[in-house]
Amino acid sequence: MSNALPPSLLQTLAQVLAQLDGQSYRNYRQIKGRHEFNGCTLHFDRIQSDPYAPPSQCRVIVPQTVAQFDPALYQGRIRAMALRDYLTRQFDQAIQAVGQPKALQILRPGQVILERSCCWIDATQVEVRFRLNLPAVGRRIAGKQAVKLICQQFPEVVAQSLIATAFDPAAVAQHVETAENADYLRSQLQPQGLIAFVADDAVLARRSGIDDRPDPQAIAFRSPDSLRVQLQLADQSAISGMGIPAGITLIVGGGYHGKSTLLRAIERGIYNHIPGDGREYVVTAPTAVKIRAEDGRCIHDADLSALINHLPLGRSSTKFSTENASGSTSQAANMVESVAAGAQVLLLDEDTCATNLMVRDARMQRLIAPEHEPITPLIDQVQPLQQQYGVSTIMVMGGCGDYLAVADRVIAMQEFLPRDVTELAQAIVQDCPNPRAIAASQIFGPLPQRQIDCRLLTPTHPTKPHRGKIQADQKIQFYQQEVDLGLVEQLVESGQLKTLAAIIVAIHQGWFETQITTQTPDLSQLLQVFEQLFENAQGLDQLTQERSGDLVQVRVIELAAALNRLRDRR
Repeated sequence: MSNALPPSLLQTLAQVLAQLDGQSYRNYRQIKGRHEFNGCTLHFDRIQSDPYAPPSQCRVIVPQTVAQFDPALYQGRIRAMALRDYLTRQFDQAIQAVGQPKALQILRPGQVILERSCCWIDATQVEVRFRLNLPAVGRRIAGKQAVKLICQQFPEVVAQSLIATAFDPAAVAQHVETAENADYLRSQLQPQGLIAFVADDAVLARRSGIDDRPDPQAIAFRSPDSLRVQLQLADQSAISGMGIPAGITLIVGGGYHGKSTLLRAIERGIYNHIPGDGREYVVTAPTAVKIRAEDGRCIHDADLSALINHLPLGRSSTKFSTENASGSTSQAANMVESVAAGAQVLLLDEDTCATNLMVRDARMQRLIAPEHEPITPLIDQVQPLQQQYGVSTIMVMGGCGDYLAVADRVIAMQEFLPRDVTELAQAIVQDCPNPRAIAASQIFGPLPQRQIDCRLLTPTHPTKPHRGKIQADQKIQFYQQEVDLGLVEQLVESGQLKTLAAIIVAIHQGWFETQITTQTPDLSQLLQVFEQLFENAQGLDQLTQERSGDLVQVRVIELAAALNRLRDRR
């Protein structure tokens, strides 16, 4: 693609921008609409009203006659999603290359391959949505800068990122095939009786808590022989690694030996990862949920009786509500709500769990009589949970040996390498009987669905559209409500929060009234409505009235987490 300006196309736009130089910023409205260049089309869908207002919303459409991507690269949902992810990353890198990271903005991906509304590709065209900060001097149009940005640098971004000939074919193919392989591996878990798979030679450790890239000094993963399984990649070649069967699995070991690192990799195994991440072939059952204590969260009409009952002062635990939950209560709610939303695997790390919900040892049982203790600890309910609902558990446990008695298998991490110590753990259980009493009732109890009152959102300006504001601490602010998702650990990109905000606002504004016919639907009904919506980027478009490029796919389990955190302020 040439950077030359065809006289009737970009040169016309350049002339308009030059004439606007020094005028009021609002006059940028004159360029709204579509502009052709080099066989492509640039759309200004929304022009920002002020240099300090949110950037202008734009699209670029490149016909396949120009882009010329091999149809095999986007054949099937997973391959198409991976190619869109690749193009998004290339578009962002091209922006950096031309030196305009503040002026041109696209949703920046992390280490995972996700469905995003900022890019679409099919047999007809490639479409990319981005934001553009139109240049200004004070509150006046910087016309010459605009000409350089829009008519010279932007075409170069398109040429470098949206044309097939600009890429190394092997790199594109690797990106697509890596996602396809991971998805294919994940599809084999349930038939093989597994809930997670960690490939040999995977790199699990990250550079830091705020840098999700692989640690270059990390030790490559190697499965113990007793847990090694062989699965197949999409091309039917074999890959070996550690398979974690359904059931109750403990990850044990000394401090700093890699217990939590392994659990975090399994936690993120619900996503496909980019080539070079190290966790490309670490895959987990798609309904796995990380559970933790969450002091201060609100709980509304939750049935916690499986874990908390006979509360003081006659408070109900079958319809429990609070605006400020304790650690144990919040963790109990997180477990019950997740299973009700479809979770089949629970992931727990003792470091982020409430101790009193996890276990009560023999001495504490003798000190506090059962009739004065409302909490039935998880150690007594983890087996009934599996037996009644088929829910497996993987937990990091470094300080409580009582769990050895209920575990199906025990994996010990030693210098970041796993060992199967199940037989040793069972021998210890036999040699060291535990005097603690097991809860009399070995029944987990019902999982009723919460009804979501769509009227909980009360607009401060009923006639004014509202999109939902995303705060830096992972809170969604909309109308008079605030939903704190900072401890929902499997949300990995800000665009996922924007999607959740858009869904909640859309529900309240009645955009799905044909599917949601009551003001107080069951949560399960809402989740069914949105299950299909999350399948592709075009489905995300149903959530907003404008062509937003800011939305990222979420699971219905995270949607349930957001809806369950709505505060009842009627």
